[in-house]
Amino acid sequence: MSSIDKTKVRDAATVIVVRDRATRPRILMGQRGAAAAFMPNKFVFPGGAVDADDARVPLARPMPLPCAERLREDCAEDRSHAIAAAAIRELWEETGQLLGQRGHWPGAVPDDWQGFANLGLLPDAAPLQFVFRAITPPGRPRRFDARFFLIDAAELASDPDDFSAACDELSHLHWVALDEVRALDLPFITEVVLAEVAARVEDPAPPASVPFFRNDDEESLFLRLRGAPLTD
Repeated sequence: MSSIDKTKVRDAATVIVVRDRATRPRILMGQRGAAAAFMPNKFVFPGGAVDADDARVPLARPMPLPCAERLREDCAEDRSHAIAAAAIRELWEETGQLLGQRGHWPGAVPDDWQGFANLGLLPDAAPLQFVFRAITPPGRPRRFDARFFLIDAAELASDPDDFSAACDELSHLHWVALDEVRALDLPFITEVVLAEVAARVEDPAPPASVPFFRNDDEESLFLRLRGAPLTD
């Protein structure tokens, strides 16, 4: 197996699961380990890098068209399918929560998806709402071009309080009230994303425009995908 150049910016997907949107919204979060190379000890949303196999995973339903269109903007190639699949896989691996529908997998199932397929589910991208994009600043031990997706817990095919199938990458998985989440030890970008989520938590429609925090080697820019500048 070839080694991964960890200085290269890798595509990544992150999932923000919200419940009780009409009353007191709560967000699913977990804590990264003290020995983690990326954001140790921080409370984060489930997520991680896109794997090569994610591009060939069948989807029960595609992502909403506006979200897929925003994902394709400012990209050298269309990675929307792989990124959507990675979001579903990372949510399942790190929390045990399933975003899928009953269905048959055609052909061979990738190793990382075998457990998902064994449950008789196909990954379902229709509930994914693309709400934020951010590139890790230069100088960090690992850099990601991360896309953040918002979903409602009602779309899950699993018990939202059952984390028994989660891997050990995140600890202290729990639902935290949106108005209390900033009491946790959060990365800067997570706080920025939470402000965006709070502003649209009661809106069920996919956003027409998506904030993009772009950090490259020359400068950091706060843009909006769809060509509109970010207003104060």
